[in-house]
Amino acid sequence: MPKKKPAADPLYIQVAEGLEKMISGEILRIGDKLPSVRMLSEEYGISMGTAFQAYYHLEAKGLVEARPKSGYYVRFNMRRMPGLPRMAAPEPEPEASEVSVQEMIANVYRDISSDDLVNFSVAAPPVSLLPAARLNKSMVHALRATRHQGIHYAHSQGSPELRRQLARLAFHWGGKFTAADVVVTAGCIEALVMCLKTVTKPGDTVVIEKPTYFGIFQVIESLGLKALEMAADPLTGIDPDQLEALIRKFPVKACVFVTNFGNPLGCSIPDEKKAALVDLITRYKIPLIEDDIYGELYFGRHRPKTCKSFDKEGWVLYCSSLSKSLAPGYRIGWTLAGRFTQQLIRIKMMHTVSGTTLTQEAIAHFLGIGRYEYHLKKLRKALHTQCLRYVQGIMQYFPAQTKVSRPQGGFVLWVELDKQLNAYRLYQEALKRQISVAPGQLFSAKGQFGNCLRISYARPWDAEVEEGLKTLGALVKAHSRAKPSC
Repeated sequence: MPKKKPAADPLYIQVAEGLEKMISGEILRIGDKLPSVRMLSEEYGISMGTAFQAYYHLEAKGLVEARPKSGYYVRFNMRRMPGLPRMAAPEPEPEASEVSVQEMIANVYRDISSDDLVNFSVAAPPVSLLPAARLNKSMVHALRATRHQGIHYAHSQGSPELRRQLARLAFHWGGKFTAADVVVTAGCIEALVMCLKTVTKPGDTVVIEKPTYFGIFQVIESLGLKALEMAADPLTGIDPDQLEALIRKFPVKACVFVTNFGNPLGCSIPDEKKAALVDLITRYKIPLIEDDIYGELYFGRHRPKTCKSFDKEGWVLYCSSLSKSLAPGYRIGWTLAGRFTQQLIRIKMMHTVSGTTLTQEAIAHFLGIGRYEYHLKKLRKALHTQCLRYVQGIMQYFPAQTKVSRPQGGFVLWVELDKQLNAYRLYQEALKRQISVAPGQLFSAKGQFGNCLRISYARPWDAEVEEGLKTLGALVKAHSRAKPSC
């Protein structure tokens, strides 16, 4: 059947994007006055209300500002972004190692759910950005429509209808799967655990990117595996050629990579490198566990592909979840395990038997009525706007030499500070002021990146967020001035 054309953006978005291009191209420069609302209305042949909406949209992104009795002015140009964080320096002699950052992780996340904190630690959407009312309706529908009101066990592989809906989601990135290919899990972490259990045994070496999400370290440690870290580029992630050099030198049994909008760098592996990566692991017959939990949260017009979309022989074990995009508490994750599917199902049977019936049926209903993509459009727009505002806040309140990542999706910014600064001590000082951040040491098996922070922009921009960044920036400046002299 012919491919359905994507719906056109609302008119105010089209007008705003035209102005944004003029700002980016410096046709309109910082400080320049923009056309009045009336002039914009006449020039584009749009209503005054649409013209106001276009300016409100640009104002929310922090690109323009309204000045009382004067009009709108250019405030920020995305080309004036701070420098990128540096790629991790290569180790003289890389080695697979045990993981040992658990105590620090426990300390940072002890009070993670506290309402008293300005929380820049959590890389997950706040309830205000989620469709709680519609999810509640789907839950009521599931309670009424599910056999025995959901008291019975769910299918061990997952609800058939939910698996069908999840298989449909794969079409967004070029995947062609059926419900039989999908195994539902309790979130993405369980999917990662099941996949690693399927393809490794205690003592095996697993390649991971550096820096990477600390939850991956916890999984590796719990399974008695060794982590072999390889540096990721702040924009393009891991390099297949460097991975091949490691594979030739070490007895690598599996790889675990976050391929789109990685946590914490926000980097995405370009599609051509994804294809090369899949070709590499297929030639060496090394399973690649792909964590694509952020893949739907892109800021551009098109969803990035996955490594799984290039996988012809089943060596990629794809993992994802709805925890970052729809319902964290429902714990709905899944895996497409390729040639390892039946083995993984047997391992799941030994651990969890089956998932929660009602939440699976509720999510299946929500996906089935077509509301997910509508919700995602709103969420992506909100996150993109928040990302820009947080970057501007960091530029305004942090030292001038601060470097910041440039994510094109996801939830987090990676911030590189003065080399002498200790991020964990900074975290402790910030916590005394009711501000929580994630110190860089959490994102390496060996506690590296001590002068970096991960800052989540999940929380919508408001006065409290701005004050939190201002306080954090003042602490960074104080710690930088207090560094020991050489």
